[in-house]
Amino acid sequence: MDATARSGETPAHSSAPTDAVPGQANAVGQAGAVGPAGLVDAVAGRPGEMSQTLDRGLRLLHLVADASGGLTVTEAANRLGVGRAAVYRLVGPLTGHGMLRRDGVGRLHLGAGLLHLARRAQPLLADGALPALRRLAEQAGATAHLTVVEGGEGVALAVVEPTWTSFHVAYRAGARHPLDRGAAGRAILAGRSGEAAPVSSSGELQAGAYGVAAPVLGVPGLEASVGVVALAPLDVDTIGPQVQAAATAITTALS
Repeated sequence: MDATARSGETPAHSSAPTDAVPGQANAVGQAGAVGPAGLVDAVAGRPGEMSQTLDRGLRLLHLVADASGGLTVTEAANRLGVGRAAVYRLVGPLTGHGMLRRDGVGRLHLGAGLLHLARRAQPLLADGALPALRRLAEQAGATAHLTVVEGGEGVALAVVEPTWTSFHVAYRAGARHPLDRGAAGRAILAGRSGEAAPVSSSGELQAGAYGVAAPVLGVPGLEASVGVVALAPLDVDTIGPQVQAAATAITTALS
């Protein structure tokens, strides 16, 4: 966050498994077993099994995402409660689509394909939130922002500055900060326990900057907060309800 006052500005590839046991790699590579263009062909025409395969694939992505050092196939199999052969059948198409990658020792990590999807999703999120952020910035006379969780940090995804103030905080979209510092991050942490009340902060991210934020709840797969930041103390009794209203409006727009 740049707490410098602005005057009158308006913003605006996949290697063979290294821990495979004899026969498993061949099972994965058999014609009709898996292909990078789709799910497991062996369950084609059986919706229940296809649904289970999809569910396991998504669970695998979440497990890998939560493992900072990656996972071995054996570790993934244990956590999913399936055999290693089943994990290989998942890894094949997921690496083919770039959702997973294997490092030099065979550990699974998230792939760059997920970054591509994330880049596509972020503009949609920002566009959906902009109307509510504009209203909030004008009402509060302070810089409004939508903050989302990315890589365990808070990231300012969209920022709108008020048009009528002489001075306001310059807050750069893309700015990152720890979740346990600043109103935006702490609101996200509160939202994890279902707490929707506004959170305030003073000088936690930048000396002389004050913030009020509330979590955006009810949007599956999204951890976010909406808030404002100003160069002067903010009246939580006044600004808090405005921030909560904006959070509710963003939930509606993104649901």
